Parts: sequence; structure tokens; C-alpha cells
Amino acid sequence: MSSTAVVRSLARDRPTWLIYFQLATFATYLYGLSAALPLLRIDQGVSQAVAGLHGTAMAVGGVIAGLAIPRVIAKVGRRRATWLGLAGMTCGVLLVAATTALPVTLLGYGLASGGGSISLYIGMSVLSDHHGTAAPAAINEANAVAVTAGIGMSYLISALAPTSLGWRAGILVTPVAMFLLLVLMGRVWVPAPSPGGGPDPVSAPAPAPQKAPYGWRFHAACGVLFCLVAMEFLFNVWAAELLADQTGMSLAAAATGLTAFTIGVAAGRFAAGRLALRIDPTRLLGGALLVTLAGWTVFWLGDRPLLCYAGLVLSGLGVAVQFPLGLSRVIASSGGRASEASATASIWTSVAVGAGPFVLGALADGFGTHTAFLMVPVLIACAIGGIALSARR
Repeated sequence: MSSTAVVRSLARDRPTWLIYFQLATFATYLYGLSAALPLLRIDQGVSQAVAGLHGTAMAVGGVIAGLAIPRVIAKVGRRRATWLGLAGMTCGVLLVAATTALPVTLLGYGLASGGGSISLYIGMSVLSDHHGTAAPAAINEANAVAVTAGIGMSYLISALAPTSLGWRAGILVTPVAMFLLLVLMGRVWVPAPSPGGGPDPVSAPAPAPQKAPYGWRFHAACGVLFCLVAMEFLFNVWAAELLADQTGMSLAAAATGLTAFTIGVAAGRFAAGRLALRIDPTRLLGGALLVTLAGWTVFWLGDRPLLCYAGLVLSGLGVAVQFPLGLSRVIASSGGRASEASATASIWTSVAVGAGPFVLGALADGFGTHTAFLMVPVLIACAIGGIALSARR
């Protein structure tokens, strides 16, 4: 669905900054536990396959959150639901910090993912309602703030791991950030009460979800979002291994490739916040997919570190806008049911996070990582096809 309206400004009021900071707190969990997983595996003395169950637990937590979001909103409203999600996320992180027992850490990863997903997707729907036609820009900018916090978190975990404090001290940033945010901005919300004294339509408990089915464009937008998220996590999980195979670098040294990709993502999201105010979101998303394809081509064909790093940065620039704009399309296609659409998006993205890297890993076992990475242009083609189909009148 293409909109010809171009917005020239984005009003960043206190409620907007609250959602930005909530998403940044979410990012400290996501990047912190992701960076800590190899270190946790060493502490637990388990295989990579067993350690990978933590990723499965995160995907399951996200699916459960997506199913629960409409009911949670109906019970307590979106304002309380975001804080409850952050509280659940914090409890999960504290479980991981407290022990190396595998059942407990699996529970911690799942609980953190579920609570974080509730806060993330409700926050996105609130931004969409609050900013209207400027929503794609606001969602892009929120993700830029979040990924910046995430990059800092990754470096903090790496820096603390060899010290006497250890990596567990690093993941405690999440509960500290959540507490400070609650103290400093716990009373902020959006929108302000209506002049007639009626209830706040965003913070009050929502009515029961409508039962009318979504239109086919909504389902097409969900399919596109699935492709975009799966593609991003293929880079997150497998880019380092392909970089090692292509260049002969050690796997430990090749892990820097993920940093190059993440830097591209961060730069792209900050730039996209302005671009989304001036360029039609559908065209911007299509252009981003072509940038990702160009970066993937350079990376896939490269055999020298510098060339591969350039390809990863370029891929990150393209990937940067894909999740925010893909989610904006899902919400815009929902017929005004932003909260329910965000809950559905949580399910689609969680399945993509679990399925995409798993399928590529299975293909890599049979055909090699280089050949398996052809999944990326296939997903790009599927996403472009879905966008073109749903954009037709």
C-alpha cells in the first residue's frame, strides 16, 4: 500500500522519547543476552546445539507474547502493558545473571523475550497512533536509538568478560536502565486525556479484539515482514562463518563482521528517520532491498576482508529500514487495529527469527555456507513480490 503523502517534520515530545527509551532498554536485553550466549555456553559446558536452544526459547517467548498482547491490553491497557513487559523482561535477565543451570537460563531467555516483545510491539503501535503519517519516521528513529544502545551493550559485555566483574555484570544494565526509566518517566504517556474528561484511549483498557478478518493486503504485509526479519537474522547468525570461509580468517576474528553489519544498520536507521519524512515509505523500502542486494553481492563474491566488510556495511545500510518499514506496513494495513496488528507481527517475526537461520544452517550442512547464503536474494525477491502485489489498487 503506497501513500503519496510526504511528511516534513516529526514532533519528538516527552511521550515519544519515553517509547524511544523503552525500546533502548529492550535493546540492552536483546544485544546483551545475544553477546553473552557464547560465554554462557562456556560456563555451562554445553554443546553449540544445546546452547542454541536459548534462541529457540526466545522465539517461543515471542510467539507467546504475540498471542497474549491483545488480552493483556484488554485487561490493563497499553500503558501498563508496556511496563509489565519491561518488568517480565528484567526478571528474565536476572534469572540468567543468577545461575548457570540450563533449565533456568532457558526460562530466563524465554521470559525476557516474551516480556520484551510485549513492550516492543505495543510501543511501536503507540508510536504509530501518536504520529500518524509520520509514524514510519518515528518507528525508524526509535529503532536507531535502540540499535545504538545495543551496540554499546555488545562492547560492554566483551569488555567485562575478562575482568573480575565478569559478563554477568554487563547484563545487569537492563534492570538498572528499567528502574531509572520508571523513576524518571513513569508518569509520562500518550495521548493526553481528552478535553471532555473521557478516558485516555491509549492508556485505558482496550475493548475486546474485533473478530472481522483482515484483508489480503494485511496478510501480504505480514509475509513481507517475515522475509525481512528472516533476512536480517541470516546476517546476524551466519555472516561471521561465511566471512571466515571466504577470507580464511579465524572464526573469532571473523566475528568482527557482525560489528561491520551492525554499524551499517545503526547508520542506516538514523538516516532513514529523515528519509521517511520525505520519501514514500513503499519506495524507500524497495530501495532499501536493492541496497541490501548490492551489499550481499559484494559480500558473497568477495574474497578479501576489506571487500567483505564493505559488503556487510552496505548490507546493514539496506537492512536498517526493513523491519521498521515492514512493521509500519503491517500496522497501516490493519484497518486501524494497531495493537492487534503489532501482536500478529510479533508472531510472524518470532517465527522468522527461529526459522530463517535454522533453514540456512540445514542448507549449509548439505551444500556449504556459501551456497546456502543464496537464501538472501531469494528472500529479497519474495519481499519485493509481496510489496508489488499489495501496492496494486
